[in-house]
Amino acid sequence: MSAVLQPEAGFEPLALRHLDALMAIELQAYPEPWSRGNFLDSINTGYQCQALVAGGELLGYFVVMMGVAEAHLLNLTVAPDHQHQGWARVMLDAIALWARGRGAQSLWLEVRVGNHRARGIYTAGGFRSVGVRRGYYPVQGGGREDAIVMCLTL
Repeated sequence: MSAVLQPEAGFEPLALRHLDALMAIELQAYPEPWSRGNFLDSINTGYQCQALVAGGELLGYFVVMMGVAEAHLLNLTVAPDHQHQGWARVMLDAIALWARGRGAQSLWLEVRVGNHRARGIYTAGGFRSVGVRRGYYPVQGGGREDAIVMCLTL
C-alpha cells in the first residue's frame, strides 16, 4: 500500500488573483464576512496579507496590521474543507515569527464570544484573554456580539 502524497503548502503574498477563491471561503466561513473591499484596502495599505496555498488551492489566509511594538491580527481564516488539520496553528506560528522579526512585543486579536473553536485555538497557541469589547461584531439579522480581546506576548 502506498501513501498518497499531499502537495506542499506554502505562503505567498495575498494578491488580486486570490480574491475570488478567498471571497468564496470568506462567505462560507462567516455569517458576517469581510467584503472584497476590506481585503483590497488591506493589501493596498501594506498590511501583512498572506495566502496559504497547496497545489494551487487556497487553504487559508491572514491579515495582520503592524503597530508600534505590537501586531494586530485582523483576519485569520482556514477554508472550511481544510479545517481541523492544523492550518490555523501553522498560520499563527508564521504570524508570530513575522511580528517578532519586526520588533513586535505582543500580538493582539479580537474573537467573537460565541466562536469557541477559534478561542480554543488561540488559547492553545498561548494567547490569553485580556478584555471584552462590547457589541464589537455585527450579527446577522441585527444586533451585536461581544468580542474577547486576546494577547500573545512575543
